Amino acid sequence: MDRAALLAGLRARIARFDPGLESGRATLPLCPELDVHLPWSGLPLAGLHEVLAAEPGAGMGFSALLLARAQAALPGRSVLWIADEPDAYPPGLARLGLSAASLILVRAPRPADALWAAEEGLRCPAIAAALVMNVTPDLTAARRLQLAAETGGGIGLLLRGEDENPGPTAALTRWRLAARPSEGGSAHQLGDPAWEIALLRARGGRPGAWAGEWDAMRSELRVLAPAVPVRRVRGG
Repeated sequence: MDRAALLAGLRARIARFDPGLESGRATLPLCPELDVHLPWSGLPLAGLHEVLAAEPGAGMGFSALLLARAQAALPGRSVLWIADEPDAYPPGLARLGLSAASLILVRAPRPADALWAAEEGLRCPAIAAALVMNVTPDLTAARRLQLAAETGGGIGLLLRGEDENPGPTAALTRWRLAARPSEGGSAHQLGDPAWEIALLRARGGRPGAWAGEWDAMRSELRVLAPAVPVRRVRGG
């Protein structure tokens, strides 16, 4: 288990044992450069978060990283992967720290089915995280997911394609992910996953943009300088 995941697990356990702490205070650290922009000093558990993907692979990789953090913070719990045709690649997920042993694939052909599965899953204390792909809930449905996450203590992720006007959201944070060349890549080696990461919205936080890369050897997210300016998405 990497250091950031270990710290997340300890914080989550303390939050559960200390009645003076709200479950939403337990956070998943991402990396120092991103965490400082978030009012919770990390990504809060017991909450709903949204990822807009310029390319499907970029959003899926970043989401897998967040799922892995939740899995490590809440050991013994399962992770739901909900899509019309769930297509998870275990070796790729393992490279980002997500174990397939506790991954549950849920086939939900209709958006209503996907939202129902996510809400029921997030209410369950046996679920660390629920990822819903390519579904855009209205504000009422999103608020229901937020309340469900607060009840179960896990994290909810909405992953969908980038939209010029994504509209208002009940999610605690909204991110935009795009792929970028890896620093360690070559003609014969793809290197580790690399992204342009933009925090478009965080309640009480500061938007920001970074060039980031996953370091598989150290199991950590590294931010490369300088930060990458990204186009502002309306509604972010």
